[in-house]
Amino acid sequence: MKRNAIAATLVFCALATLAPMAAEAATVVARVNIAQQQMTVTYNGLPMHTWPVSTARRGKVTPVGSWKAKWLSKNHKSSIYDNAPMPFSIFYNGNYAVHGTTSISKLGQPASAGCVRLHPDNAAILFEMAKREGLDNVMIVVEP
Repeated sequence: MKRNAIAATLVFCALATLAPMAAEAATVVARVNIAQQQMTVTYNGLPMHTWPVSTARRGKVTPVGSWKAKWLSKNHKSSIYDNAPMPFSIFYNGNYAVHGTTSISKLGQPASAGCVRLHPDNAAILFEMAKREGLDNVMIVVEP
């Protein structure tokens, strides 16, 4: 039993150590700071953009961690929230995505059901970067 606990601890420590390295190795890193409701996008390690975002409102959760981008959907509509428009979606963790929003006035404050919302113009820029560089080269990092 103790061996399993030790092994689990070692795996966790290894992943916690390697996740930041993986983010640094990606060509495009979209780093979301939940406390500041802000995203910083770096390209080849150089800061390119800083944008306001909306993450989860009270009672909802935006997961914290690092993920490689999984798939893109330019004109996505939510299958969970009444076909809500999610333009320029970059899905990174199950149903969680970075995407544009029509609730522009709420950017800079928690307002989403868990996704990371951006101004549609900014979402389009990030989407095109992800398309150009390839999903294997795009990391989404969400910090508390």
